[in-house]
Amino acid sequence: MFIDEDFMLTTKTGRQLYHKVAKNLPIIDYHCHLDPALIANNHRFTSITDLWLGGDHYKWRAMRANGIPEVLITGDGDDWEKFNAWAATVENLVGNPLYHWTHLELKEYFGVTDLLNQATAREIYETCNQVLAENEYTSKMLIQRAAVRYIGTTDDVLSDLKEHRQLKGKNSFVVAPTFRPDPLLHIQKGLAAYVAQCQVVSGKRLATYADLVAFLTERVAYFHEVGCRISDHGLNEFLYQEATDEEIETIYQKGLHNQTITRLELGQWQGRLMRDLGRQYAKRGWTMQIHFGAVRSANSRLFNKLGADIGCDSILDQGDTAMHLNAFLDALDQTEELPKTILYNLNPMINDLVATACGNFQSNSQGIKNKVQFGAGWWFNDTFDGMTKQLDTLANQGLLMNFVGMLTDSRSFISYPRHDYFRRILCDYLGKKVESGFYPNDQKLLEKMVRGICYENARTYFDLQD
Repeated sequence: MFIDEDFMLTTKTGRQLYHKVAKNLPIIDYHCHLDPALIANNHRFTSITDLWLGGDHYKWRAMRANGIPEVLITGDGDDWEKFNAWAATVENLVGNPLYHWTHLELKEYFGVTDLLNQATAREIYETCNQVLAENEYTSKMLIQRAAVRYIGTTDDVLSDLKEHRQLKGKNSFVVAPTFRPDPLLHIQKGLAAYVAQCQVVSGKRLATYADLVAFLTERVAYFHEVGCRISDHGLNEFLYQEATDEEIETIYQKGLHNQTITRLELGQWQGRLMRDLGRQYAKRGWTMQIHFGAVRSANSRLFNKLGADIGCDSILDQGDTAMHLNAFLDALDQTEELPKTILYNLNPMINDLVATACGNFQSNSQGIKNKVQFGAGWWFNDTFDGMTKQLDTLANQGLLMNFVGMLTDSRSFISYPRHDYFRRILCDYLGKKVESGFYPNDQKLLEKMVRGICYENARTYFDLQD
């Protein structure tokens, strides 16, 4: 059997830590892209293709690389044909984390331990669909089965959060919104159209930058009332430049009139807006997440045909990240208005750069451990090597003991084995360190570290209650 109980656990210490401590801990999935409507309506899945392949741009990217036609990826091919195309791709995926995730999910949710390939595809397809037909595989059941205690969805600033209100206090898990103002940060991409939508929600004209900030303050308060305690921001380059009130107003007006925005102006815009938002987050005890370093929608042909988030993105290089990042954090810290912050960088070459910037701004009077976190391996770093490098960097440059751990960043209701994957990597990582004599063989200390990183640190950091 490929996925056995000791999968990826190569040391005695690692196996002990995993089976005794990590394996059965609850999950705090503080950043994902699950659809809250599917949770509120307790959607039942009846097709493995719909459950597994719909909306998963990781799989779509791999299928294209294996020569699969688009009709069987994002098109209207039938369920079996799409599943068979995925099976044909999987047998070519050895070495890619998707190979591990695929077989972890098949075992966990469907009891399938055979390797997925074209020879086994039909039997596995029928087995999975039979399991779905005979069992109540609803969204809530899948969440409960994975022992998830908290889910942070990703929500547009203009969302009415109807489903979150519907779910509040009625389940064994919490589903909370995350405040995501990306359309406003990307001023060069249709600001006027988005501000027009904001005006409909506000009932007021947002004629000036001050009007916009007042509206966003109202939206932060609305999200907070519904249970939001986390924000998220997706940036390409991380840019920060100081801007006077006059300069920021000029840039806002340029954005409203679809005029060209320079890189300097983009830095001023993003920097000022993020500062003003950061102050609001700090007032309410929120955590500010920042994801940066992506080239998005690089394939213009597929973007024009299918839109964004379809698997055509890559890693961005930026030569001046350190100066912009430190300047931004310092701007908020100067007035002690820097909220709890998690930084996720997509370029692994700057891991140490980001981790050392985090270390500059840990001082706080609230006793928050690692107030500024070097976040888990994100996207193209969500791999065995990427996670290991992130752990190495954090251990070298910060306090690994205080790390808030893993998240799914997923749109799939059966992606929770990614937490198990991370836990196995973490326990094996620690086991190797111990058995090489690099870390002390102190079981109490090691168990504290594993329990913290896998569950308790996030629970404390995000002020969650059992």
